[in-house]
Amino acid sequence: MSDSFVVDKTNKVRQLNEYARYDRKTVFGILDAGLVAHVAFIQDEGPVIVPMIYGRENDTIYLHGARKARVIRLLEKTDRASMNVTLVDGIVYARSVFNSSMNYRSVTVFGKPELVEGHDDKLEAMHHISEQVMPGRWHEVRESHEREVKMTGVIRLAIESASAKVTEGHPDDEEEDYDIPIWAGVLPVTTEVGAHIDGDRLIEGVEASDIVRRMENRKL
Repeated sequence: MSDSFVVDKTNKVRQLNEYARYDRKTVFGILDAGLVAHVAFIQDEGPVIVPMIYGRENDTIYLHGARKARVIRLLEKTDRASMNVTLVDGIVYARSVFNSSMNYRSVTVFGKPELVEGHDDKLEAMHHISEQVMPGRWHEVRESHEREVKMTGVIRLAIESASAKVTEGHPDDEEEDYDIPIWAGVLPVTTEVGAHIDGDRLIEGVEASDIVRRMENRKL
């Protein structure tokens, strides 16, 4: 397996291509840090985009939904889909609106969606999705009931093509604008998991596990 995705007309970054990354390490790192993907496809000759939770195993993305949900049924029938995960790291204040921007990490994936069928295959896919959102939790909760697995819809999206775009650093102003007496710089944006909040029907004496506590203050 190559360390990078092949660059073609599908995944080639054209705008600000100096920020493009095609290596698997960067692409997978951003995917693994995210929590929600926006999945796009065509329905009845028109575009549709839906937020979905997901998990990754090597070059495969698993997308989660209810088995009877519209998005699962539509993805099951389409030949091509794209998904994007974007993490915003900062708002870049330049000395002009034109040069103001954002620092971010973004990945776009292209592939053919396929419905995951069979109890064991679906359960394994659900495990990957669970690990993406709440790592380690799968092994400390009760096992899923058969009816729960049946009610869950999972789409497998093989990563056929992908690209990342990473921007960082300070404002890049026009040379003459540096003499303007106005503040310029970056306001960091952080997505962080907070401290746990106890459920309202906990059995007395039950506390959050180390698995839950390890997620506290986690930054994406």
